[in-house]
Amino acid sequence: MDRENDLTAERLRLEEARRRAIDWKKWGPYVSLRAWGTVREDYSANGDAWNYFIHDHARSRVYRWGEDGIGGICDREQHLCYATAFWNGRDPILKERLFGLTGSEGNHGEDVKEVYFFQDNTPTHTYMRMTYKYPQAAYPYEQLIAENRRAGRNSPEFELLDTGVFAGDRYFDILLEYAKAEPEEILIRISVTNRGQEEAELYLLPSLWFRNTWSWGYSDGMLGHLTRMPAMDLAETAGGRPAIRADHNRIGEYRLYADDTDDVLFTDNETNQKRLFGTPNRTAYTKDAFHRYLIDGERGAVNPDRQGTRAAFLRKLLIPGGDTTTVRLRLSLNPPEEPFAHFDETFTRRQDEADAYYASIHPEGMAQEARNVQRQALAGMLWSKQFYYYDVEQWLVGDPAYPEPPRSRLHGRNSDWQHLNTFDVLSMPDNWEYPWFAAWDQAFHAIPFALLDATFAKRQLKLLTRVWYQHPNGQLPAYEWRFGDVNPPVQAWAAWRVYQIDAAQSGTPDRKFLEGIFQKLLLYFTWWVNRKDADGRNVFQGGFLGLDNISVFDRSAPLPAGGQVDQSDGTAWMGFFSLTMLRIALELAKEIPVYQDLGTKFFEHFLSIAHAMTDRGGKGFSLWHEEDGFFYDVLHLPPDSMIYLRVRSIVGLIPILAIETLEPDLLRLMPDFHRRLDWFTRHKPQLTRNMASLDVPGEVDRIILAIPTRERLQSVLQYMLDEDEFLSPHGVRSLSKYHQAHPYSLELAGMRFGVNYQPAESQDSLFGGNSNWRGPVWMPINYLIIEALRKYHRYFGDSLKVEFPTRSGNWLALDAVADALSDRLIRIFLPDQDGRRPLYGDLDKFQYDPHWRDNVLFHEYFHGDTGAGLGASHQTGWTGLIATLLQEHSQLKTASPGRRSRKSQ
Repeated sequence: MDRENDLTAERLRLEEARRRAIDWKKWGPYVSLRAWGTVREDYSANGDAWNYFIHDHARSRVYRWGEDGIGGICDREQHLCYATAFWNGRDPILKERLFGLTGSEGNHGEDVKEVYFFQDNTPTHTYMRMTYKYPQAAYPYEQLIAENRRAGRNSPEFELLDTGVFAGDRYFDILLEYAKAEPEEILIRISVTNRGQEEAELYLLPSLWFRNTWSWGYSDGMLGHLTRMPAMDLAETAGGRPAIRADHNRIGEYRLYADDTDDVLFTDNETNQKRLFGTPNRTAYTKDAFHRYLIDGERGAVNPDRQGTRAAFLRKLLIPGGDTTTVRLRLSLNPPEEPFAHFDETFTRRQDEADAYYASIHPEGMAQEARNVQRQALAGMLWSKQFYYYDVEQWLVGDPAYPEPPRSRLHGRNSDWQHLNTFDVLSMPDNWEYPWFAAWDQAFHAIPFALLDATFAKRQLKLLTRVWYQHPNGQLPAYEWRFGDVNPPVQAWAAWRVYQIDAAQSGTPDRKFLEGIFQKLLLYFTWWVNRKDADGRNVFQGGFLGLDNISVFDRSAPLPAGGQVDQSDGTAWMGFFSLTMLRIALELAKEIPVYQDLGTKFFEHFLSIAHAMTDRGGKGFSLWHEEDGFFYDVLHLPPDSMIYLRVRSIVGLIPILAIETLEPDLLRLMPDFHRRLDWFTRHKPQLTRNMASLDVPGEVDRIILAIPTRERLQSVLQYMLDEDEFLSPHGVRSLSKYHQAHPYSLELAGMRFGVNYQPAESQDSLFGGNSNWRGPVWMPINYLIIEALRKYHRYFGDSLKVEFPTRSGNWLALDAVADALSDRLIRIFLPDQDGRRPLYGDLDKFQYDPHWRDNVLFHEYFHGDTGAGLGASHQTGWTGLIATLLQEHSQLKTASPGRRSRKSQ
C-alpha cells in the first residue's frame, strides 16, 4: 500500500479508535431496520416469531432486546437512538420502520417491500449517506400481502414497483446524511426531493428516544446504568434554536437541535396495552402516540408537559414538483453556541475525506463504474453493523415484571445455549431480512471488512469464540433461529485471510490475533470430529450446513427410513478446515516451533479425511463416483446399504476447495514437520493414493495437499465449466442445469423425493420455506472456487489447462479460468454496452431512470441464467465479497496486463 495513502484523515481516525485514544465509533448506524418478527422478541408458546410480534404491533409494542428505525443511529450500547419518521398525508401507518412480508406471507419467504439504497459510509461513520424512496400515494400494504399470497411458488415475488405507486415519478427521494464534527457531535441533513410534477406534502418527524431498559422489573443496583430514564424537556439554546434534551446517567446529557420546527412532540417508549391486548395502559403516553396524533387526529396522545422517553420534531413540508427541501439537525453532547455554524462546511470536509479514503482503497486503474460498485458494497456492509443484544437464559426464563414464558421453551429453541449472552455491535447479513448474526455469513463479511477496517474484521471473528458465544462443548453458534444448527466451518479460513490482508496493508503480521483465535478454533474442530462423524470414520454428516437443503432430503431432519447421509460437502468442509488450521499452525511455528506438532496433527487429519472420501474409512465405498467422475452424497441405510444420491450440485464441487500448497522456503523453516510429512508419504501410501500427489513437486518445488487427484480435478472442472451444467454467464450455479431436463428422483419408505434445476426463487419448501440452492449463483461459494483455482495454478502452473467453456476448444490455465469466473461475477453489477446491469433484469426503472440506475443493490443470490438479483435485496454481507473480488481483479490486471490476452469470456 502506498504510504501516502496512510495519511488520509479517515485512516488517522481509525488508528485513534484502534488505540482507544478517541472513540470515533461510539455512534454509528447500529439501529436495526427491523426488530419485530425476530426470535428475541418471540414469547409465544409455539415459537412462531413472525406472527407473535407482527409489523402492525411494532408501532405500539415496546421491544425488549433492541430498537429499529429507518436509517437510524445510536450509541454502541443503544441507550439513545435517533431515526427519521415520515408521513405523506395518505398512509394508514406512520412510516417509522420498513415494511415487508413475513415468512408465511411471502410466496418465497420473508421479503422487504421498500426501496432504499445504502450509498456511502466510512468505517468511523464520520460520513454516512442513504436514500429512501417514499411514494406519495398511500402505501399499498394490503395489496402487497394479497398479491404475494395469491401468486404461489411458481410465480416471482410481487414487489412495491409492481403496485404502480411510483408511476409518474410521484414519490420523494429522501436523502439521509450524517457527518460527525466530533465523535459525539453529529450533524444530520435530510434532503427531500419531490420527483413528481405537482406540489406534494410531507411530514418529517426526526425522532429521539431511549431504548426501554426500565420496564423489566430490575432494581437500579442489578442493572447499573440501565435504569429509569430522566424526563426530556424542550430547551432553548443560546442560538435560539429549538432543542430536545436527553439526560442519561450512563452516557450523559445530549441535545438534538433543529434549524426549524412546527412543533415538538413527546411521549413515552411504552407499550399501548389497550390497543394490543384490551388491558389498561401502565402509562398515560405510549410508543404509538405520534402515529395517533398525526393520522388519527388524537391531540391528547402526546404529553402536553413536553417530557417523556420518546420525542420528535414535527415539520410539515410543501415541496413543489422537482424541488428539494433540506432540513438540518445536530445531535450534540457538548452544547455549542450556534448549533449550525459551519454546518455545510463540515459536511463538505467529511465528504472530501470519505472520497480520499476510498481513493486510497481503489486500485490504480480501476474503472469508475467498478469504483462505484465497490464503494456501495462497502457502504452497505458498514450500514449493516447493528447493536445485537440477546441473553438466552433471561429470554428462556422471562423477566420479573412480565408473565413467565411458556414452560415448553425451556426444552425448545436454543435451550441448550443458556450461556449465550450477546451485547455487541455485529455485522448483520441484511439488517431487515436477517437482523441477526449467522456464523458462516460473519466469516465471509470479515474479508471485505479487512479492506476497510481490519480491527473490526478481527473483532467480529474473535467474538464468536468468546465464552459468552462459543458453547462449552466447542461449537460455534449458527444463527438466531437455531444456534445449535451447523454452518460450514469457514472461520479458520476467514481468520487466515484477514490476517494476510491486514499484514499486507499494515506491514505488521498480527500473530497475537492469529494465535488467540487458533486456540479457540481447536475446540471447534474437536467438536466437529466428536459430534459430526457418526461412525468415527472421517466421513461427516454436518446436516443443514447453511445450504438450504440442496440435497434430496432435509439434511437437518431424521431420514424417513432411518440411517444417515454421508455428506460429500460436510466431509470436504472438514478437509478445508484441516488444511487452514495446518497453514495457521505453520505460520505460528515460524516463531514458536512447538506449533509444528499441531501442524502435523492437522496434516494427519487431512490425510484421513481425504482418504475417507474415496474409501469411506476402510469400508470400500467412495463418495467419488468413478463412472460419473463426480463427488456425491451417499445415503447410508441400515444395516449397511449405500445409495449414491446422483445429484450434480455444489455438494460435489466443495471437495475442490480443500487445497493448500506449501512453499519450499516455508518447509525449510519447519524441519520437524517436513520430516513427518516425508514419513507419512513413505509409510502410509494408502492414505495418499487417491488424492493429489505429495511426492511429485509442482512449480518451484511446491507441495500440494488437496482432496482430488489431478485427473479427478479435471473431471469435476469439466462439469463445472460446462455451460449446459454449472457454468452460467454470471458465475457457477449451485445446481447443474442438467437437472432441468433430467430431474433427479428417489423413492424411499413409500415417498418420492426429487431435485430439479430452479434458476430463480425456490419452488420447494424444505427448509424454512425455501430451498434456494437449486440453481442460483451464490457469491461466497464462487469466491472460494476462484481462490481454490488460483491455488491449484500455483502448483500445476501452465502444465494443467482445461477447456473454458467445456467443449469450446479454448484451453486455459487455471489462473485464467479464475479470472474469467471473476469477470462473470463482476458483470452482474456493471452496465453492459446497452447500459443495463444484469442485476436488475427486466426492471426498466432500475436500468434507465437517472435517479435509480446508479444505485446498486447487493442481493442474497442471483438468477442462474440471467444474473438478476434474488432473495434478500440488501445482503451486502457475503455478497459484499464483490468488493474484494473487484479489488483482486483490478490488482491482477494492473500487475499482469498480459495475462488478460489469454482469456476468453
